[in-house]
Amino acid sequence: MHQYTVAVVGASGYAGSEMIRLMAAHPAFRVCTVTGRGSAGRQLGEFSSNLPNSLASLQIQPTDPKVLAGHDLVVLALPHGASGPLAEQLDPQSLLVDLGADHRLEDPVDWQDYYGGHFFSPWTYGMPELLTAKGVRQRELLKHARRIAGPGCNVTAVTLAFQPALAAGLVQADDLVADLAVAYSGAGRSSSRMDLLAAEAINSAHPYSVGGTHRHIPEILQNLRKAEAANPDPGGDHQPIRLGLTPILVPMSRGILAVVSARLNARGRALGAEGIRAVWEKIYAKEPFVDLLPQGRLPSTADVYGSNLAQVQVLADERADRLYAFAAIDNLTRGTAGQALQAVNLALGLPEETGLTTIGVAP
Repeated sequence: MHQYTVAVVGASGYAGSEMIRLMAAHPAFRVCTVTGRGSAGRQLGEFSSNLPNSLASLQIQPTDPKVLAGHDLVVLALPHGASGPLAEQLDPQSLLVDLGADHRLEDPVDWQDYYGGHFFSPWTYGMPELLTAKGVRQRELLKHARRIAGPGCNVTAVTLAFQPALAAGLVQADDLVADLAVAYSGAGRSSSRMDLLAAEAINSAHPYSVGGTHRHIPEILQNLRKAEAANPDPGGDHQPIRLGLTPILVPMSRGILAVVSARLNARGRALGAEGIRAVWEKIYAKEPFVDLLPQGRLPSTADVYGSNLAQVQVLADERADRLYAFAAIDNLTRGTAGQALQAVNLALGLPEETGLTTIGVAP
């Protein structure tokens, strides 16, 4: 198999480190350059001691376009606002994948409302399973892409849980509610907030970015509108999609459990529980990294720890007249680096599953 040279920018952070971990087991990639800002001059193993010595011994270089030149693939694992300016200086022939937010949003107004600063043009969105208009899934658009925007981790969980409901027109779209239990690694390695210290976090669950302020909201809505456009029979009672999102930090290192619900509409009620489940079965039947669990079994973050699998489940609560969908993912693998690797495989014409596992670590 052909070997591609890889540079990882922001290698000492959680997302960059996870990308390196996965690429170490990938037959087509050789990570030969790692860069950082405050970590430059130190060895990668000081931050990621889980890596084999061949990678841990790499010296972190300054993030400079000259250092990144000549690589087949450059991974940008940077905070929002940092990858956009850097990407404009990089080799147009290199394949770039941005694990941050700078190239995800399509609407400049959304960017200004939730992030602010310069708006960068969107890249090809890196969620292969995303439903889009006319039944085309996003993986078709990723084939031969040269610029890939990795989705947000919370976005991934909510989208995979609930996009079938919009694609089949089963719910009142203006009544979506998503509650997420989120691991602390989602805040990043460099965070200095007091409530992210171990002494503050253990034995505590803590909501954050509530009241419609979480920056992943416009990206979730962007995805769900695309899924809604995949509905071949939208009907006449179209409503704008509205979402109430409440993320809750819980004391675990990795993982997201998303619980998403909405009021059933007439079509959803008519289908009933078995018909609703059949929608999810049809949509995810051939997806290698989405597992619709057997009836009666609910997703668990422990079961997907370290894997690229998303466990999903769906059920109808007839007493409450609501549809509930669940998704469990590892936020660093399926929610970030693993999903990006899926997209990179597609862009390079490799089998989508290369270098990735659906088997979690237990216990």
